Amino acid sequence: MGGFIDDYDRFDPSFFQISPLEAERMDPQERVFLETAYASIEDAGYTPGNLCTSRKIGVFVGVMNKYYPTGYGYWSMANRISYLLNFQGPSLAVDTACSSSLTAIHLALESLYSGSSECAVAGGVNLIVDPVHYLNLSTMTMLSSGDKCRAFGNQADGFVDGEGVGAVVLKPLEKAIADGDHIYGVIKGSMINSGGKTNGYTVPNPVAQGQLIKETLERANVEARSISYLEAHGTGTALGDPIEIAGLTRAFEPETSDRQFCAIGSIKSNIGHCESAAGIAALTKVLLQFKHGQLTPSLHTEVLNPEIDFARTPFVVQRELEEWKRPVIDGKEMPRCAGISSFGAGGANAHLILEEYRPQIVAKPSLQTKRPALIVLSAKTKEQLNDRAKRLLTAIREERYAEDALIRIAYSCKSDAKPWMSGSAF
Repeated sequence: MGGFIDDYDRFDPSFFQISPLEAERMDPQERVFLETAYASIEDAGYTPGNLCTSRKIGVFVGVMNKYYPTGYGYWSMANRISYLLNFQGPSLAVDTACSSSLTAIHLALESLYSGSSECAVAGGVNLIVDPVHYLNLSTMTMLSSGDKCRAFGNQADGFVDGEGVGAVVLKPLEKAIADGDHIYGVIKGSMINSGGKTNGYTVPNPVAQGQLIKETLERANVEARSISYLEAHGTGTALGDPIEIAGLTRAFEPETSDRQFCAIGSIKSNIGHCESAAGIAALTKVLLQFKHGQLTPSLHTEVLNPEIDFARTPFVVQRELEEWKRPVIDGKEMPRCAGISSFGAGGANAHLILEEYRPQIVAKPSLQTKRPALIVLSAKTKEQLNDRAKRLLTAIREERYAEDALIRIAYSCKSDAKPWMSGSAF
């Protein structure tokens, strides 16, 4: 049992100018991350050719499992993208166990801060392609005895494994605003550390976890009281969940004595533990909550873990779908702000603080909105073209677009135009 991705064997090598023989040799994780990285650039309204004029584009991918019999090492999952898309910034595959993708995003941010990248594509991937994967997890007694991951719930006894892949495009905030990008969220700060020596190699260290979150808050210049949601690592284990809450409480209490003001949850209860893609899955969940202004429930928490006294912590488990209200502090409404934790076996910890983007002035292109919009679609076959047209129509019908949305979409389809639809920034 687990959370699985459909059709990851479907890959069009000719689109990326890869020979069919080479594609067969490639690890499926390399293929799906290449597709996802390319899709993230498209979603931002760019092509690989106009994403950054300097070509100093970094690629950072978190990956930890490799059971495919052929193909190259982890390094190829980043280098393949840099090679095919002619990106000339840093190109790194990162393995810190289950914190790999959030650590990859942290390293991408460091690259942007230092100037070694002017733009970056970062994320993670995890596919289960061999039964030995489950045998290893069973040997380490990490898996749930049932089909549920009960993060912070009663009878939590392990996680349900899952597949996942995701990527974001990262740019400096000022640059994203100047380029007219649609900004999903603003990364205020990130940090990584190690738990050091504990009572066991896979036993977390609440002191180190607390120190990590405290340092991230300081680096982000964000007060703990303004964090209104925490996407926890939350693997759903009897030992790990209480330790995580202890570390979080240790980080928050020096700044505030308030109780149960911050909602907490774990996406692992919904889709399983995506291991090296867990961090990007958590980030995606928070960004979607920003978009819809809602907090989604953390499942299987009807009865909470009796070893955790949530009433004495700043946290309350999110058990229902509800509006994500912006906190009011000293009479001032604050933006929605979230923390994201991701911890790897052996003590590789990562934390990130994310804030919703609230533009002060909504800049609009000088476009006439009261006229038809010409949106050019292309594909190699009639079936693929019809599929793209259906996807566009579905998106237009389901999303709450502004009056000038079609004009903006058409404008972003021009090869020499600035994007107006999608993207991410820090």
